[in-house]
Amino acid sequence: MASEAHSGAAAAGRGEFRLGWKPLSAALLGVACGASPIPFNVLPLVMGPINAEFGWGFLEISLGVTIFGITASLLAPVVGGLADRHGVRPVALTSLFLFAVAFSLFYFTPSNLTGYYLLWLLVGLIGIGSTPVTWSRAINMWFFRNRGLALGIMLLGTSLAGMVVPQIAGRVTEAYGWRMAFPALALLPLLVALPIGLLMFREPRPEERPAGLSDSAGAVLGMTVKETARTYRFWVLLLSIACIALAYGGAHIHMAQIVQLHGFGVGTAASVMGVVALGIMSGRIIVGMLFDRFWAPAVAFPVLVLPAIACFMLMGTSTALMPLVIGGFMLGFAAGAESDVIAYLASRYFGMAHYGKIYGLLYMPFGIFSAISPMVYGGVRDATGSYDLMLMAAAGLFVMGGALLLVLGRYPDWTRPAAAPAPAPGLPEAA
Repeated sequence: MASEAHSGAAAAGRGEFRLGWKPLSAALLGVACGASPIPFNVLPLVMGPINAEFGWGFLEISLGVTIFGITASLLAPVVGGLADRHGVRPVALTSLFLFAVAFSLFYFTPSNLTGYYLLWLLVGLIGIGSTPVTWSRAINMWFFRNRGLALGIMLLGTSLAGMVVPQIAGRVTEAYGWRMAFPALALLPLLVALPIGLLMFREPRPEERPAGLSDSAGAVLGMTVKETARTYRFWVLLLSIACIALAYGGAHIHMAQIVQLHGFGVGTAASVMGVVALGIMSGRIIVGMLFDRFWAPAVAFPVLVLPAIACFMLMGTSTALMPLVIGGFMLGFAAGAESDVIAYLASRYFGMAHYGKIYGLLYMPFGIFSAISPMVYGGVRDATGSYDLMLMAAAGLFVMGGALLLVLGRYPDWTRPAAAPAPAPGLPEAA
């Protein structure tokens, strides 16, 4: 009997990929070409030329992407609610098109900071619908048994952008100037993600949904936003996400400077950043697969302890390279897991009926604190001459963020398909 149940579960898992591979592929490209990764991978390449042309400080230039991040984060619940109400396809594809148009307008960046900041505000206002806030809803609707893996594959889009976008931005900037980098990269959503999304992306019909997502009448199961906000789990997740985002965001942006403080050059710093990207890719796939097989908070906690160890490896001015390489990989691995944590736990604990708006609410602290974190790291560096004090604080934040997840308890029963295997003993009882 156990063998038959295992075979049935395996067949159901294969069936999810058979039905959902096209939407998953389109969502991966949508994430890669959307407002989540592209701005953050372009700005580092054009900051120098912008500084040279206008004489703006690097803090002033960086503030643009902070405005974008905070604006998008505040709008995430609104856009998520639109996806719940009208479907992911119209919201995500429309936002993808508008993001491309708005991003190309940076070609006309004026010589005053106000105009520059208004362009970033515009991108934040219309680009949030092209991020995982929307795409993840559809992927959660196609996958249940392999949800963690599917979300990890979708989120590889940001890693794909991290490998491709800087190369395009660098070559275009060298050949045609920094302004042309923006419309050139706007072609990615217009010519790649949007056509494939129109052809391949959709949400499943009721009969195509995995067991456990709908009731007998085909209505999607899940809590309302008000019901979610009354649970302790929502607030625990909110606090956990804020801790981890504040700890990680600045560490990633300032990683090259951290490496150089250890006596290494720009080339070595770039290599360590490549290791961070490798860690992110590994974390998304490996942790996503583990989420499908074990209680996710028990997986997330040790993963989020890794960057706490990494923070201590990155402190000081030692000229040993290996601790920096290992520390960079640990940070990236945990960062890859964190994106999975938000999407996966939101769907498992609160269901899919109002997932978009709930995910958007949980995305707010992630986006806001990720945008604030680089300024905090930079402030500590300016005040003390090193990042050690902030890295020590970040270690504590990583551990706190991971430990908070351990109080979430079992997944609610209504999210489990009838044939799902029983959870491992020793976990907290369901609320």
